[in-house]
Formats: sequence, structure tokens, C-alpha cells
Amino acid sequence: MPISFEIPERIQQNLQMTEALATGIMRPEARALDENEHQRPETFIKMTWPVNREQQKRALDRLAKGAAGEAPRREGPGIRMLDMIYTFEMLSWGDVGQMLCMPTALLAGAAIEAVGTPEQQERFLRRYAEGDAPVWGAMAMTEPGAGSDTSAIQTTAVLDEATNEWVLNGEKIFCTNGKLALDESNGLVVVWATVDRSAGRAGMKPFVVEAGTPGVTVEKVEIKHGIRASDTASIVFRDARIPYDNILGSPEVRQRDTTEGFKGAMATFDASRPLIAASAIGVGRAALEFVKEKLAAEGITIPYGEPVHARTAVQRDVLEMEAQLKAAWLLTLRAASLVDHGQTNNLEASMAKTKAGKVVTWVTQKAVEILGPLGYSREWLVEKWMRDAKINDIYEGTGQINTLIVARRILGYSSRELR
Repeated sequence: MPISFEIPERIQQNLQMTEALATGIMRPEARALDENEHQRPETFIKMTWPVNREQQKRALDRLAKGAAGEAPRREGPGIRMLDMIYTFEMLSWGDVGQMLCMPTALLAGAAIEAVGTPEQQERFLRRYAEGDAPVWGAMAMTEPGAGSDTSAIQTTAVLDEATNEWVLNGEKIFCTNGKLALDESNGLVVVWATVDRSAGRAGMKPFVVEAGTPGVTVEKVEIKHGIRASDTASIVFRDARIPYDNILGSPEVRQRDTTEGFKGAMATFDASRPLIAASAIGVGRAALEFVKEKLAAEGITIPYGEPVHARTAVQRDVLEMEAQLKAAWLLTLRAASLVDHGQTNNLEASMAKTKAGKVVTWVTQKAVEILGPLGYSREWLVEKWMRDAKINDIYEGTGQINTLIVARRILGYSSRELR
């Protein structure tokens, strides 16, 4: 069967609206929001919230059908994963910092869908489909002493049998949208904690902590190198009590399955990493298009049909930038399409994330290099794109960690065998 690379009509229609938002709202406000870190992109939020709410309603309908055995495919939160990566790419082309402020469940939703029961999916995600104000979700996993090594998580969840509540204690750092989620009365954060330290990764469990929970405080909001429109928070839990049913999935610790909790975390990342890859590609495309525009203004064109030896160094650089972005995009399409067809994508998700993170870092740096002093100045947005790009090689699993994941999957090694 032939493979078609034509963009489906439903996505084309959505992209027209998304591009208008990226061009008319996001780009004009990008510099001001970058220079006034943590100032909410109110216009962007106002424009995207009604659309996101409708998408979440449709997502809940799909989840309900899936629970009843009626849906042949598992689809992403709100719309199909394929639709989502096109949206993330275009909005990140507009401004990735603002894109991260979309009032959605985001990583929290990915965790709830990956690990939660159908009842929990309905209960926690319903708030994004109803209500009169925007709502945000966040995920809290990283700790001061536990980054890529999730087995080192120290945040604990202890069951108080007298009240049938979980009591959380610990600190989480680098939580994207952590402050946004906890500032709003209907927001939530999915917190990964251990219910049994002796069980290692098997003791890891995700808990839904709702905004307004006593004992939960935002201790710090990071001052960052890039994506400055979004907040990245440190959250502390001091005897924070949450309902028993707010643990996602089963509270049982299966001692024989030492990777059970880890699998739940990785399932979350399998859903989110293609989106981060698409976001990275959007930033890279913005830089590439800007470079080509400035070169064209100076009469420098890109000779696609000429042999390599006939091209200048700058022309070769631009063609390599295009080739690398297209390679990353094809990997991202593959990872997303597997999700839409209900297939495992852990290898492909990590491949897309690794490739896109490395490519966008190189492409944006090369863009600044080609444009010289003006590329490095704040007169143009290209220096901002270079700063925004680097996070894509760090969050959702660093490039090094994702490279290890790819190697382990291909070679059949465990984490103990290949470090």
C-alpha cells in the first residue's frame, strides 16, 4: 500500500486557525513576554481556552467509548496525537513559551490517561471540559536529588488508615506550569512519590494533588534561560493530605515487578515526548525560515538542484538545516501515528525526542552564526529561539537518557546492563 504524505484535510483546516494565532498573537508578543518573565500571556490564553475545552469534551467521549470496548484506537488528550503534533509545532513556531501556557491538562493529562482508571480519567479530566475559567495541569517528578534516576525519588506517600488519606512529604523541582496549576482553584498536579522505599521503582506511584490542598506550597519560580513566558516551579509537600482515591491506578506494590512504577512514568513520557519533539521542530523551523528570509533579501538563494561543490558554505548549511529538521519531523510523525493506532511507541518516542532536541539546538545556533552580530542581538527573535531551543534537549528526559533508552530497546539490554 502506498504511503501518503499529504496533510489530512481536518489538520489543514485546524492549521489555518493555528497559524493565524501564531502569526497574529504569539509572534507580536513574544519579545515582551520574554523580557517580562512569568507575565501571563493573557491574550493567548483567552484565545485558546475555549478551543481546548471543546477538544477535552471530545477526548472524554473517546475515553468513555474506549472503556466500553467501542473505540479501536487509543487517541491523545483532546484530539488525535497526529493532530496534536501539528498544533504543537505551529504554536511553537509562534512562541514556545506561550505555547506551554495553554490551559490544558498537558503532562498531568498524559499521566492520568497512561496510568489512571477510566473512572479517574473521567473525574479528573472533566474539569478541563467544563467550567467558566481556564484550568492548568502539571506533573511533578524531578527532585533535588533525583533527576534522570527516578529510583532515587525521596518524596513519600504514607497511608493514614484512620482517615483513609495519603500523606505526602517531599520536594519537587522544575515543574512546568506548577504555579499556574496550583494558582487556579480547579488545577491539579500529578506527583510521583514512593509508597515503599524498600521496593525501589516498584514503589513509585502517581498521585493527583489538587489546588488548594493544605500543606502544598510553591516555594520558588525559576528564572530561566529560555521559555520565559511559562513558569517552572519548585513545590514542597508538608504533610499534605489527599483522598485515598487520588492515587492513579492500583496502590498495590508488586515486589516481583521491580519496574512497575517506572513503567507508569515511562508510559506518560511515551505520550508526551512526540509533542516535545514537535515543539522543538517548530522553534527550529522559525529560525530556518528567518535565515532564508534574510538571505533572500540580500540576493542569496538556495540552489536545490545544483551539486554540492557548486554551493557556497552558507547554502550548504541551510540545506543541512532543512534536511535535519525534516528527518526529525519524520521520526515525530512515526511516533505519533503509533499512538493513534494503539501501538507501543516507547522506542520511537525517544528517537524523535532525541533527534529533535539535538537538531533544534544545532539549527538555532547555526542561524545565529549565519546572521552574525544582528543574529546575536535582541533586535531579532533569532537569539531568543536559540535560548528557547536548548530546553528541548533537557526536559522530558535529557538527550543522553533518551539515547540510552533507544540503545537499550534496539540492543535488548536492561538499564543495569547498559548505563
